Amino acid sequence: MIKNYFKIAWRNLIKSKGYSAINIGGLAVGMAVAMLIGFWIYDEISFNKSFKNYEQLGQLYQNRTFDGKIGTYNIVPIPMGKELRTNYPDFEDVAMTSRANEHIIAFNDVKITRKVMYVEPAFTRMFSLKMLQGAQNILEGVNEIVLSGTMAHALFGNADPMGKIVKLDNKTSLSVTGVFEDFSKSSEFSDIDLLVPWAAYLAVDEMAKANVNNWGINDWICYVQLNKNIALSQVQAKVKPIFYQKISNEGKASKPELLIHPMNKWHLYDNFTNGINEGGRIQIVWLFGFIGVFVLLLACINFMNLSTARSEKRAKEVGVRKAIGSVRSQLIYQFLSESLLVVFLASLVSVLLVIVSMPWFNNLTGKQMEIPWANEAFWIISIGFIFTTGLLSGSYPALYLSSFNPVRVLKGPFKDGRFTSLPRKMLVVLQFTVSVMLIIGTIVVYQQIQYIKNRPIGYDNNRLIFIKKNTPELNKLNYEVLRNELLTTNVVENMSESENAITTGGALNTGFAWEGINPKSNLLFSVQRITHDEAATLGFQFSEGRDFSRNFSTDSSAIILNETAAAIIGRKGILNKIIMNENKKYQVIGIVKDMVGESPYSPILPGIYLLDYNNRNIINIKLKATVSTGTALAKIAAVFKKLNPAAPFDYKFADKELSVKFASDELIGKLATCFGILAIFISCLGLFGLASFVAEQRSKEIGIRKVLGASVTTLCQLLSKEFLVLVIISCVIAIPVSYYFMADWLQKYEFRTNISWWIFAAAGLGALMITLLTVSFQAIKAAIANPVKSLRTE
Repeated sequence: MIKNYFKIAWRNLIKSKGYSAINIGGLAVGMAVAMLIGFWIYDEISFNKSFKNYEQLGQLYQNRTFDGKIGTYNIVPIPMGKELRTNYPDFEDVAMTSRANEHIIAFNDVKITRKVMYVEPAFTRMFSLKMLQGAQNILEGVNEIVLSGTMAHALFGNADPMGKIVKLDNKTSLSVTGVFEDFSKSSEFSDIDLLVPWAAYLAVDEMAKANVNNWGINDWICYVQLNKNIALSQVQAKVKPIFYQKISNEGKASKPELLIHPMNKWHLYDNFTNGINEGGRIQIVWLFGFIGVFVLLLACINFMNLSTARSEKRAKEVGVRKAIGSVRSQLIYQFLSESLLVVFLASLVSVLLVIVSMPWFNNLTGKQMEIPWANEAFWIISIGFIFTTGLLSGSYPALYLSSFNPVRVLKGPFKDGRFTSLPRKMLVVLQFTVSVMLIIGTIVVYQQIQYIKNRPIGYDNNRLIFIKKNTPELNKLNYEVLRNELLTTNVVENMSESENAITTGGALNTGFAWEGINPKSNLLFSVQRITHDEAATLGFQFSEGRDFSRNFSTDSSAIILNETAAAIIGRKGILNKIIMNENKKYQVIGIVKDMVGESPYSPILPGIYLLDYNNRNIINIKLKATVSTGTALAKIAAVFKKLNPAAPFDYKFADKELSVKFASDELIGKLATCFGILAIFISCLGLFGLASFVAEQRSKEIGIRKVLGASVTTLCQLLSKEFLVLVIISCVIAIPVSYYFMADWLQKYEFRTNISWWIFAAAGLGALMITLLTVSFQAIKAAIANPVKSLRTE
């Protein structure tokens, strides 16, 4: 019986090749989109799960209150690790680490820049490091280093790396004591290639060495592993007051609170607002999960519509089957088998589409996803997916077609009742409602991205490059010597040095005071330490006062404020005003326009610029506009090769560093655009099939009208009008719903665009034009057909 069902289903597919192609093609595209989104969602929700202790791991954060607002920071002081290990037995392991920063690793003539972390030995146990070579109890010494497999191959090729001596930043010699398997690309540490003992860090880093027991300086990372069967909430309550108990009375003003952010929330729940975790990337996951479901639903709607629309063609078949004894359940199984066959064929096509598009999709999303052919769960989910889609798309046509009265359909030509086409119209409205909503959403997302990108950044990042000073040669090099060498190349407009790159923002500091300050205020300032020429190199925009000048020796005790800081301190008469910090007096000499630093989405912090030649980590170079970038970089590279031969010439463009900060929203925009286009394509595919069927069904009516003098234009209007009305209804529904959801989405941005009326007009007009173009092909084809052919037979 089952074999017979599928044999009949195959014959029906072959008999109606055009409609079969539309059904299979539409479902294949919908299923391919759903599969790609499914792979992406799985990769997102499984992030960091490669670590054995995933459920017990966490990172310490702290909440601080400044100017009445709670900020959340993922850095702590160095003594925090010792405090937790000594006094809190709820933790199985604790590991202090540095931030992951780029360093130069060299072996003989091979010099490579990679990200390095200094870590305590417990780190390797906590994050289940898989050793390819070397013992598990690594990183307990001082002069040792462990490399990822990729890094070991890059440095030593096929040679054995064990025991080899490498140089870190051309100042520290370290022995390779192990090689670990690369961290998973879907993990927090995917870009870490080198691990160095914490003891080595305390030996070479002056700031860390000076603050081993200082609770007031926060610049380090602390990872913790809870004992099994210990509830996070219990431990959280115990550690919450640690900061408040340990820091000075001055620090207590910020009401510090320690919190543990569990690993299972690092990736998808990384957004904190006023001290409360409010999601993050999980919102994107939900968004595209819904889009995947809707796109697949659109494809299923096509199948339903075309199957029920062609009911006249199947009516007599149903009548004959019922007359010779078939019960309704058998007919339902017959039509469901047809839908399952269509879905099975569509799934084969969809897999081909996924294989072809996976490299493009990986490049778009920054992933390295593959189809897990060897995974049993994948096959079980795939089979379930096919059956679910088959039942979803075939259930309504099966129930509808099997309900025909055999007496009625066998008496004469069967026609749909007056209201039988209503469900089809509702489904078309649903299709285009979703499609129009996706169009509107895509335009709003694009507008928001452009709005943030066009936000004034307060400096000129065009042709501006950063070079990190990470070798002794560069750190000891006289500023004026380097500056003169670079200017002599005639490709450099200007050059300066600073503590931090402008795109990362300054160091966060409190403790600034001035005459008239509210004694209860607790303000957080972004402090950037710079050399002369910084303002000229980066193009600071002065609204009052002047830049630091070599002509004024007193500028060593001068400061420049940004407009936000000036407004807080008191703009009127602020020039020459004295600002105090740690018993040192600074005189305000200038005010510059606010500059976007760490995040283009956040409000500007009050900023202070100090003249400082002791804290210089970044070299800022402005390239001349009259010289090609390639020529300029080649000449600058020659200078650094001469002055810093032990290091490769590594640089970053300021504009590219800024653009990276938009990656998440740009991903939303790109994916929404792609899936929106596919949704429209699927909807139009179904519309094309329906228009073709309607033209075929009304061929005799069209023939009569044409004989009686109807023009091609009139006939096209006749056939298109019904579909245009449905799309207009879709727009009426989609516009207010889209406005509600997009307005709510924009609320999460401090700086946001307005939703203009033209977005809805453009989306609605676009949908109408697409509909008209889709339907008009079949309408014109039917209108210009020879009426003799359609009227020749009854």
